[in-house]
Amino acid sequence: MTRAPLSLFGLQGSAPLAGRVAARLEIALARHEEREFEDGEHKARPLQDVRGHDAFVLHSLHGGPGASPNDRLCRLLFFCGALRDAGAARVTAVTPYLCYARKDRRTKPNDPITTRYVAALFEAVGIAGVIALEVHNLAAFENAFRCPTIHLPAAPLFAAHFAALPRRSRVVAVSPDAGGAKRAEQFRQALEAATGADVGSACMEKHRSGGVVSGALLAGEVRGRAAIIIDDLVSTGGTLLRAARACREAGAVAVHAAAAHGLFVGGAPELFASPLLDGIVIANTVPPGDAGAGAPRRLAIIDAAETIARAIATCHDAA
Repeated sequence: MTRAPLSLFGLQGSAPLAGRVAARLEIALARHEEREFEDGEHKARPLQDVRGHDAFVLHSLHGGPGASPNDRLCRLLFFCGALRDAGAARVTAVTPYLCYARKDRRTKPNDPITTRYVAALFEAVGIAGVIALEVHNLAAFENAFRCPTIHLPAAPLFAAHFAALPRRSRVVAVSPDAGGAKRAEQFRQALEAATGADVGSACMEKHRSGGVVSGALLAGEVRGRAAIIIDDLVSTGGTLLRAARACREAGAVAVHAAAAHGLFVGGAPELFASPLLDGIVIANTVPPGDAGAGAPRRLAIIDAAETIARAIATCHDAA
């Protein structure tokens, strides 16, 4: 039985990352057309035959000056639907950053569970699988989608980046809130495996209600150590700064931050201006734009293309 040909598309705003992924897969990025209408609507269509193909569409669903998460989500949904209509045997959405993943449970009466609604939209247009990197809540992600999902943790990427750090000083992995404790622990274990050095753990207290964040307790020993704060995303940077301040006050000799998705809402000027952090590390799931222009030496960007390419190859081989 002949395996279906693989086609990889990269939609507007995500084409640079898609191109890097295609290069690692040793294929050419599939051709498509995107067109904007005067009233803000848009259309997209493949410019090559996809009948019988195993099609992958890479599109990061972040907001920014050019498009909102809603715009990007609609663009992805409509294009995947067009591929199905054009006869693609299977369509897999590759969302390095998956939008609406933060609202995955009810915290107040009548709250929406938006993660589940997004999953229903994916299924409605015939998307057969989803690949995402470092989602906000892994259990909620896996439970929301009825189609197969592949989750790519950022811990190995960050562990490789920080591997030299324990040779100079003792390191502690810090979660900025209780909800991210498993993520920080996964990074701690990956860093220990990469270096053979003992890596400590700590967790920051955090409560959010009505948009107000509170809690100042830091559990864990950071004194005399280099603290690495691990999170799934950085928005305005307020959460990272709270954790960084607590680590400094508790005696950390250095404080670094690592977040898979650098949203940098409004440019996050306070984050980049703060002396609390020695460095900030993100993956290239979201284009950083001009967020770090004022402090380029403090912002490191890790390429996730190889990780995504391996996931696509695995998914294609299993088809």
